Amino acid sequence: MSQTVTGTMKDPKGKSVAALMTALMAAVFAFQLNASMLSPALTTMQNELNTTSSQIGLTQTVFFTACAVFSLFLPRLGDLAGRKKVLLGMLVLTAIGCVISALAVNVPMLMVGRVVQGVAGPIVPMTLIMLHHEVTDDTRYAKLMSILTAVNGGIGGVDAILGGWLAGTFGFRSVFWFMVVIAVIAIVLVFIFASESHAAETPRMDWPGVVSLCVAFLMTYLAINEIEKLAEANWMMVAGEIVVAAIFFVVFWQIEKRAKAPMVTTHYLKQRRTWGLLLTTLLTMTGVFAIMNGIVPALAQDAKFGAGISASVVSFATLTPYALIGLAFGPVAGVLASKFGYHKVLRMGLLVTVLGLLFGIYVCKAPSVWALVVLSLVLGVSYAGTVNIMLNGLGVVLSPADNTGYLPGLNSGGFNLGAGLSYAVLYAFMNAFTSSGNGTTGYVASMIGAVALLALAYAASLLIPKHADD
Repeated sequence: MSQTVTGTMKDPKGKSVAALMTALMAAVFAFQLNASMLSPALTTMQNELNTTSSQIGLTQTVFFTACAVFSLFLPRLGDLAGRKKVLLGMLVLTAIGCVISALAVNVPMLMVGRVVQGVAGPIVPMTLIMLHHEVTDDTRYAKLMSILTAVNGGIGGVDAILGGWLAGTFGFRSVFWFMVVIAVIAIVLVFIFASESHAAETPRMDWPGVVSLCVAFLMTYLAINEIEKLAEANWMMVAGEIVVAAIFFVVFWQIEKRAKAPMVTTHYLKQRRTWGLLLTTLLTMTGVFAIMNGIVPALAQDAKFGAGISASVVSFATLTPYALIGLAFGPVAGVLASKFGYHKVLRMGLLVTVLGLLFGIYVCKAPSVWALVVLSLVLGVSYAGTVNIMLNGLGVVLSPADNTGYLPGLNSGGFNLGAGLSYAVLYAFMNAFTSSGNGTTGYVASMIGAVALLALAYAASLLIPKHADD
């Protein structure tokens, strides 16, 4: 296990840790509801705002893009300005964004609200950093960290079910008002029970570095979003966005080389704890995300080549088992990490994920409800309940004492980039091998592509150092 990298405060005991965990869990809930509760309400939003599905889909894209961009620098800002202060500010803005969305009379107003809600993007890494500052024992931290991170995979599917019920009964605005209530509860709990903390050194924020990195990341993200359209993609736009991204990353690198107090020193960027972890996260997300969030539900509903499950119940055979078992297994993964270390548990999770995807090839050839449930449970344990948690945990425990926010922030960006790439890459595999007479081949190809990516992720995980100072 790695050495402690933040703070020297004594590990609080008993009620204080329980109170802190309650506050941090409320903050994670506030973010997760913004990310997942709207999925079943999108059609209702489309109808009530008299717009198109593509416009409503764009509001979701705007939200996740904002989450990705804010994740890059807010954890570092928390190091310098105060983590509790920044987390409270994020929660307040999230609540304001929810109010704007609830009052939206058209799509542009809804987009503004969703952008503001995107400030919640780095709440999970922020809570993990705050927890690590308070709980300095690595074994105990691993157990508590896993509880917080497990929620990030979805609150057992209950969030989506509740969102669908609220939207169907009271309209889509009720979903946002519910989010406001949870955000306000989180604000109160964090204000009362969380303590303030900073990094070992607190120079001024490197805003030129922040801006250049955010532009580079945003252009990359937009290029991936365009690539996801595949045959309909504007490849000239993609090329232009990639060029702009490359230019601004070079600018970012030069700024960091010369800045007195850089956002991320180039020394850290060159270390394996940075690029080894980011590469592992990127490859893992690319290999898994679209499988469970796109391809498996599509296979389940495919009447010709799949199981032919209706859209109204497909989640109960795919996403709900995946989320529930991931939520339940998260604390178990934390206990295993406290005993065997993050790296071993991460690699075991990756291996089981590969085995699950190999079973997925069989499911593609012989689809059934029970086979889909088993596949969802296996990937829920291996990815949502293990790999996702270990990758988040490593982002915190491998961070240096003088800059605890940069690696969790960049790692969060890696999760977001990987999610976008996953749809582009795996759907490209599927479409390349799909024909009108044999759609099964396309599904199988996507699983094989996912296996290859997870194998690369496993190889990349061998490059992640065991200690922060390696």
